[in-house]
Amino acid sequence: MITLPGQLAIKTIHGRNGDFNVGRLATSIGEFVVKNAELDQYDEGKYEGDFIIAEIRPSTYNANGRMVIEIRALLGGMTLSNVDALSGDEARQLSPQEVDPIDEEAQAPMPAKPKAPAKAKSRDPRDPLVDTTPFGSATAAPVTPEASAEADDAALFGSIWPLDEIVKLDATVDRRVLRQQRDRLGTLGYIFEPLSQDWHLAKA
Repeated sequence: MITLPGQLAIKTIHGRNGDFNVGRLATSIGEFVVKNAELDQYDEGKYEGDFIIAEIRPSTYNANGRMVIEIRALLGGMTLSNVDALSGDEARQLSPQEVDPIDEEAQAPMPAKPKAPAKAKSRDPRDPLVDTTPFGSATAAPVTPEASAEADDAALFGSIWPLDEIVKLDATVDRRVLRQQRDRLGTLGYIFEPLSQDWHLAKA
């Protein structure tokens, strides 16, 4: 890994899987495309700071009948010091024809998974031969919309639920999940702070 000062320009693209971001990192050793999942939390703009580059490699993908070859940098972290808006020229330099990384991952060949051993068929828990519910016991109370939403949030956020006033998302989760978490935090009144790289609950 190497750490270099630089500027990361981020552009937001509206794709069929939701909004996603692509970045172009300019450093003293060259310019690189960045498609780390955590970039999807950021607003479009220019971010200056120190960038930890974990890997530099060529990458190819197909888009609109053409093959694109680009040099990508995988970031292992960054410390940001300043944020500015993209100019019109800078925004145009970042291609609007980028393929969503989710679609790229779907196109990549997946390693064959070993077949799971067949499981013995279990009886329906409501089968009268195995039902252990005491006769005459009350059925479960209906689930309220509030309780249902809380259960959905608990499932979405996993180990960081319940949420604190400051939330830092795990960038190693699935990209779709990260985008769902991002969108849900916005709905819940959180605002992303790029310099600290976490979400803060907006004060009423």
